[in-house]
Amino acid sequence: GEGAIMDTEAKPKEAEALGENAEKVDAEATSHTDAGNATTQDSSISNGDDADGKQETVDLKIIWNKNKYDLKIPVDSTGAKLKERIHALTGLPPAMQKVMYKGLLPEDKMLRDIKVTNGAKIMVVGSTINDVLAVNTPKEVIQQEVKAEENKKEPLCKQKQHRKVLDKGKPEDIMPAIKGTKERLPTAPLSGMYNKSGGKVRLTFKLEQDQLWIGTKERTEKVPMGSIKNVVSEPIEGHEDYHMMAFQLGPTEASQYWVYWVPAQFVDAIKDTVLGKWQYF
Repeated sequence: GEGAIMDTEAKPKEAEALGENAEKVDAEATSHTDAGNATTQDSSISNGDDADGKQETVDLKIIWNKNKYDLKIPVDSTGAKLKERIHALTGLPPAMQKVMYKGLLPEDKMLRDIKVTNGAKIMVVGSTINDVLAVNTPKEVIQQEVKAEENKKEPLCKQKQHRKVLDKGKPEDIMPAIKGTKERLPTAPLSGMYNKSGGKVRLTFKLEQDQLWIGTKERTEKVPMGSIKNVVSEPIEGHEDYHMMAFQLGPTEASQYWVYWVPAQFVDAIKDTVLGKWQYF
């Protein structure tokens, strides 16, 4: 039972405390209190154990999913404890269980209080997560999940949202890329790249203001570098000297700002600059 566990845990602490006192108080006094304490301590523990042995149990029939399980449980267990035991028997997590005995079984009451007696039949309703998905999930949701999985596996440049930009081909006025080299950021803006809607975009790294300026024909967004949570990049298939790159401007990936045809030699420098490697190290 719980009680017994608590007591055994308390015992070493008690002994420890006495040990410390022993140094402070003169020997005669301690031996006295020591003995006194030890006996009360022991007797309470043995009582606990006896009670445990004599603890009144009930034999229940658990019925779940057309299966029957026998369960012996102390009558002073709570409904929540019963759910844990049912979990152990059936593999059904407590949160998914509806336990019925003359109505829904309350988690906070003891079996004794709700008059659960020997041989009582306890109905358990509930499905494991896999069952639920198999039965209740509309086809569209399953397809979406499968698709999301596939999307994760395929390279970014194969994904539809990126294809429609990449299929326009390489912009004519893009800066030349030099494969296999790493260069510092140019002082001039990186220009000629496309954004997600296929519009032209240029990136200006304003180091003195600690800002990244994302400029399109319509306007220039001045983004504090500190607010960019992440930078992702991947070489463009067939044109590996250019990358597609995303700046995550908010808390989730939904706020990624994609830029296509970033010359490969600047990729590392852009990441380092934006994520703050150069300024601080």
